[in-house]
Amino acid sequence: MRGGERQRVFAGLDLGGTKIQAVLMDEDGQVLCQCRRATPQQGGPPAIVEELFATLQEVARMMKLEPSALTGVGVGAPGAVDPAAGVLLHAGNLPGWEGPYPLAEALSKRAKVPVFLGNDVQVAVTAEARLGAGRSYRSMLGVWWGTGVGGGIYLDGRRWTGRGAAGEIGHIVVRRGGARCGCGRRGCMEAYAGRASMERKARKAVERGEKTRLFDLMETHGKDRLTSGVWQKALKQEDGLAERLIARAIRMLGAGIASAVNLLDVEAVIIGGGLGTRLGEPYVERISQAMHPHLFVPQRPPDVRLSGLGELSGAIGAALLAGPTAEVASRRPSRGAKGEDRRGDTQSD
Repeated sequence: MRGGERQRVFAGLDLGGTKIQAVLMDEDGQVLCQCRRATPQQGGPPAIVEELFATLQEVARMMKLEPSALTGVGVGAPGAVDPAAGVLLHAGNLPGWEGPYPLAEALSKRAKVPVFLGNDVQVAVTAEARLGAGRSYRSMLGVWWGTGVGGGIYLDGRRWTGRGAAGEIGHIVVRRGGARCGCGRRGCMEAYAGRASMERKARKAVERGEKTRLFDLMETHGKDRLTSGVWQKALKQEDGLAERLIARAIRMLGAGIASAVNLLDVEAVIIGGGLGTRLGEPYVERISQAMHPHLFVPQRPPDVRLSGLGELSGAIGAALLAGPTAEVASRRPSRGAKGEDRRGDTQSD
């Protein structure tokens, strides 16, 4: 609190296929508190908006606040977004999500506070660039390895979003006519490395009679899907199927990331996401090694580093959308229930 003024507090919501991560952050970029809830698997966009609001209420109450008392809320969502309109255009990894939906407006009406929307990985990469592992680089590529494989690009010290969908590295084709991806196309990197795709492959292997501990571990730990933690435990137990599918994922990640590096020639690659963060440095090194045969200039590879903000990078990046130094000069917040535009002192960097 400065000069007797009320502390300005911003919320960030990282919306994923399996969880919603929330943080509250002050003007200096310090995380004040955090919480996590499960993403609804039924009910489509309305159910997800309600759970986003419930998560926002939970984290705000940790500071004895109501959501309406927050200065602003940012949401990082998977897929293609229209930040100016606050519309999530397409989200293949969210259950029951079909077609464009005005996510920011819907949440703003519930919370009675301005809401800003961005792509989840793009905002996470911004957080890493400002506060995490990317602070010393002018250019970098973020690769978020989780339910799917997302990406974000930072060039010349600024986030590059293209027309709203830049950085979708998971849909680089690594094998023409290859495995079918959740997006409906074939051969995408995500079809081999995304956690959802690997689970489908594992289930088919079990149907063919292959042995694995993956699904026993899933049930033992009360999960309804193969989470990052389940994969980690299976790898620690040297489960053959888990090792084989992860090795295939790493080969495809290496080829796809190297192709993007050949195009952009960035200084660094930051690896994050549920699987990337959970498996950690040893697997980041394996991805780096898998990239080398495909690099056009192998004598000058980019630095490959693990996310410095870990599982909070997406939520922190979402909060930055609403913060005083957020890149929102060209974006409009969705109006609250009374139609007010309470953007605050946001400015472009």
